[in-house]
Amino acid sequence: MAGKSYEDKRREMVERLVSYGYLRSERVIQAMLRVPRHEFVPEDKKEYAYSDEPLPIGEGQTISAPHMIAIMCEALEIERHHRVLEIGTGSGYHACVVSVIADRGEVYSVERHAKLAEWARENISRAGCCGRVTIVVGDGTKGYEEKAPYDRIYVTAGAPRVPPPLLSQLKIGGKLLIPIGSKLGQELMRITRVGEDEYREENLGGCVFVPLVGEYGW
Repeated sequence: MAGKSYEDKRREMVERLVSYGYLRSERVIQAMLRVPRHEFVPEDKKEYAYSDEPLPIGEGQTISAPHMIAIMCEALEIERHHRVLEIGTGSGYHACVVSVIADRGEVYSVERHAKLAEWARENISRAGCCGRVTIVVGDGTKGYEEKAPYDRIYVTAGAPRVPPPLLSQLKIGGKLLIPIGSKLGQELMRITRVGEDEYREENLGGCVFVPLVGEYGW
């Protein structure tokens, strides 16, 4: 391609995110440097792959802006051995980044659109750097009971409330990250399970995600 290479653009993207304070920890920085975001966007959007903006990926869904991926990965405080559940696979980019951070763990991702799930599997395979990622088709608001409990759970769509199955599938000491609010805007909430029936909530600020659809969503 003419001009800057994808690698140069990716490095510049990460440098910007560091300078703005979105990226802080070395393992998250290295993961975002390693994962080729251009492999997770439609062909006609590849030139915008390293712009800090969400991009449409079909089925009414988007790939989140890089700064939001950075915010969520930092907020989750993922460790190398963690078992992580993602709700809303999309293109597979976020799951791939998380799998590089949790390189001794496992990532399970639930996507309600079978077409997107298959495309995400292809993207992950083509990227060649992702760790252990399993994508399943289903209602993400119900979580994925088969592999529970999880050290970390994160939701890539806005919900009207926290789906109860996600709380029950979280380990004690585990963290859940989820946008809560209306279809037009949400607050990014970090919920830590501190006891069997005890949870601590933190508001990390405003955000805008596509709606979370399902039994416990919209």
